Amino acid sequence: MISDQNPHRGQKPCTEDRGEILLDVIGQQCPLPVLRARKRLLRLEPGDLLRVFASDPVARIDMPHFCAEAGHEIIEIRDRGTWIEFLIRRGNQVSDDEDLLAKPVKGL
Repeated sequence: MISDQNPHRGQKPCTEDRGEILLDVIGQQCPLPVLRARKRLLRLEPGDLLRVFASDPVARIDMPHFCAEAGHEIIEIRDRGTWIEFLIRRGNQVSDDEDLLAKPVKGL
């Protein structure tokens, strides 16, 4: 929930001040968790952090594989019982995919 008293609301804060962007894909099955993470990472600046919450057990294999292939860094993986938490740093040498960026997130 975003508070109206947040002084950074509506602004793109720098990485040092904002912590991470959150992506909740709990309840979504393969390949959606990775596709949504990919799309969100493409919109971030190099070095930005994305925290992903996923309940699909296959994400434990797919997310690290995707990050290694795409040039992102998995900083942390935590097993939370019924879901998995990933902390990912966006890589520097990531190619943009204009077709993917043009699609709405709900379409993935």
